[in-house]
Amino acid sequence: MSAPRELGQQIRLSGHTLDKATKAKVHLENYFSNLIAQHIERKNRQERLLESLKDESLTEEQREDLRKQYAKKETQFLRLKRSRLAVDDFEPLKVIGRGAFGEVRLVQKKDTGHVYAMKILRKADMLEKEQVAHVRAERDILVEADHQWVVKMYYSFQDCINLYIIMEFLPGGDMMTLLMKKDTLSEECTQFYIAETALAIDSIHKLGFIHRDIKPDNLLLDAKGHIKLSDFGLCTGLKKSHRTEFYRDLSQAKPSDFSSNPMDSKRRAESWKKNRRQLAYSTVGTPDYIAPEVFQQDGYNESCDWWSLGVIMYEMLIGYPPFCSETPQETYHKVMNWEKTLVFPPEVPISKHSEDLIKKFCCQAERRINSLDSLKQHLFFKGVDWEHIRERPAAIPVEVKSIDDTSNFDEFPDVDLKIPSAPQDTETSPKDWVFINYTYKRFEGLTQRGVKTPRKS
Repeated sequence: MSAPRELGQQIRLSGHTLDKATKAKVHLENYFSNLIAQHIERKNRQERLLESLKDESLTEEQREDLRKQYAKKETQFLRLKRSRLAVDDFEPLKVIGRGAFGEVRLVQKKDTGHVYAMKILRKADMLEKEQVAHVRAERDILVEADHQWVVKMYYSFQDCINLYIIMEFLPGGDMMTLLMKKDTLSEECTQFYIAETALAIDSIHKLGFIHRDIKPDNLLLDAKGHIKLSDFGLCTGLKKSHRTEFYRDLSQAKPSDFSSNPMDSKRRAESWKKNRRQLAYSTVGTPDYIAPEVFQQDGYNESCDWWSLGVIMYEMLIGYPPFCSETPQETYHKVMNWEKTLVFPPEVPISKHSEDLIKKFCCQAERRINSLDSLKQHLFFKGVDWEHIRERPAAIPVEVKSIDDTSNFDEFPDVDLKIPSAPQDTETSPKDWVFINYTYKRFEGLTQRGVKTPRKS
């Protein structure tokens, strides 16, 4: 019989026990957090129903119909939550995007005909690159940020190989594609898109989030041509180019003499467009839009998103970002030396208000415009109807022929369209517990309109 343990003596736990305790803690935290969130969401739906029933123009029969419809939808939602979503529930239509750790496909839900964008992320890559926290952050932000300026997530689920995020499909494409088509935008168009992006950035800041990767690739356009933010967590910190370590060795290299590169604006624009698409799909990426304080990692706040907006505004008006170079390393040096390298080419004239606003975005963090209220006062935005901007026609209309129109997206002809199902007998990875409670289903998924299209044989 072992001697009794003295009071206060430290108990040494095995790694196996600690691992099991951590799993239990994560599971319980996520379970009760989701339970509370679901209760709040249902209460909010009940309150909206009660508010709609107050309409004096409704007859008692109409009120009863609304109550029945509500009860039916709640029952359907409970049934949906109990069901287990899988890749086989969706018909793959087309690959519309590709990133460092996965891809985005246009898919159609087989039972409803609803069309979605399905983001597929490989678990092995997430674990190997230590990006689990970022993927979880994206999922959690998309759950919480439920409004008009953020791409809506309807479902998230997983199998033993991949994570899946099912989002609304925005057929307008993205701002990167639009800028590559148009070269430059007029000041009127720029005013519209910068105003909408500012409203989108402000909306996530109010929720307590910093995007940290605002760039044209992440500004999606809906069917009417209005802006929605995407890629929360997927691009933030995932790519090597977002980590200071990537540049630490390179910073010892001799920086370019910024004044000795006589390339004119036309050649710079051509060079930028030539490399832009390749950079978007690579694991290296581009540091063009990242604020200098983010690279320094010595403390930054939400103002880093406003720096990025200034870089995008410059690109819209001039045709390329202010710090673009032949290599990401040289771009990094230019960003860090922005006081010397932020110049406006005389051959591409822009208004003094435009130049002034860009300089108020791309400056020291403490002097930077960092709120929507101060932004609205700038003369560049004179005449903008901030309250109703989303109801007015977009600066550049989007032509959409059908619910599955992908004409505003790149072609990926060499990618196999079939999504492989995870084998049933595959053992769960010992580290798979880090993805506990990744599954999510949104109530609005029941009310989204869709049209079933004939499947190809």
